[in-house]
Amino acid sequence: MTDTPLEPVAKDTSARSQWWDVWDQFKTHKGALFGAAVFLFIVLSVTLGPLLWPIEPTFIDIRARNSGPSLAHPFGTDQLGRDILARMMAGGQVSIAVGLTAMAISVLLGTLIGVVSGFFRRLDGALMGLTDLFLALPLLPLLLVMVMLFRESLSRSFGPETGTFILIVSAIGITSWMQTARIVRGEVLALKEREFVLAARSIGTPSRRMILRHILPNVLSPIMVSATLGIATAIITESALSFLGLGFPPDFPTWGRLLFDAVDYLQQYPERVFWPGLAISLTVLSVNYIGDGLRDALDPRIRGR
Repeated sequence: MTDTPLEPVAKDTSARSQWWDVWDQFKTHKGALFGAAVFLFIVLSVTLGPLLWPIEPTFIDIRARNSGPSLAHPFGTDQLGRDILARMMAGGQVSIAVGLTAMAISVLLGTLIGVVSGFFRRLDGALMGLTDLFLALPLLPLLLVMVMLFRESLSRSFGPETGTFILIVSAIGITSWMQTARIVRGEVLALKEREFVLAARSIGTPSRRMILRHILPNVLSPIMVSATLGIATAIITESALSFLGLGFPPDFPTWGRLLFDAVDYLQQYPERVFWPGLAISLTVLSVNYIGDGLRDALDPRIRGR
């Protein structure tokens, strides 16, 4: 009896990226998939919609003012005859741009302060004291003061639209980094005692290299979750400022500004409040679901279950 040689088993040597594992876990979260689809639809609508819709958001047609939904104006017109659908798409571009930019500022500030505070013990007390100070300040009155102090000077320097945009995103970003800083600091304090960080410290790895190579990649999960939630917070804050009449100029639509303009006509034309309110709610809800799904997908303790 002769032994037949065993055929070598082909092994799949292609390395599977951990981002595929993240995507596989993210797909199991039905709410996150629904939120991602809704947010993608909103982004595509406000970016590609103005290219397909022929009416400009600032075009005034007095003869068609205060008209209801029709084929010519699916969302109706306002008190000046401007098409609400066109203004909704233009306002969505501004609101989402404010959310993304303010989120980037707050995440960068929060990550920087959190990493420095958690890694360097001598700076921890001062930076956390600064964080507690900002947390103790009332957010909305602080934003109102910043808008009143710097609005005119920035408008003169950069123009009404650009100056207001810089002011709004800066004010929101500067006043919303504290939660990210506390979360990142807690993660860094735990990572400092891990074996791979102690090993890198024992061979004389510089602090800058240790932070960039070992600390930051391992705090990416809470940073990304905080970033998604920061978009929703920034959109709501900008809408609140515009609703109070302290946001962008009247001829520069945002969803909050559309709400502000529609308040006086709430009883006669309630749909004017419904459309921007629905857009804000769907955007914030979808982003929150995306953050919930990313939290589960980026957590190695949950991934793979």
